[in-house]
Amino acid sequence: MPKINVVDRSGTSKEVEAETGMTLMEIIRDDGFDELLALCGGCCSCATCHVHVDPAFASKLPELGEDESDLLDSSDHRNETSRLSCQIEMTDELDGVTVTIAQED
Repeated sequence: MPKINVVDRSGTSKEVEAETGMTLMEIIRDDGFDELLALCGGCCSCATCHVHVDPAFASKLPELGEDESDLLDSSDHRNETSRLSCQIEMTDELDGVTVTIAQED
């Protein structure tokens, strides 16, 4: 089973088993990271599942959509590695990716 490394807001890293086909948001939320609020439940209508993704995996991620980009624009913590974790489906190619939960706005 693939794994992801999740870094919480305090900087603590934890390796998490990740089922393919689930979104990164579902995986992180279901593993008990309460910092990832995911208030809209994965509908791409808020930015409370904002994460920073390891740049080494950028080419393996789905393309950033216009709605996702607009929502990320509302964050003071957006950078070049920012993504909404609800928009990234786990694949075998993402095995070992590190995602850092963005600071709360």
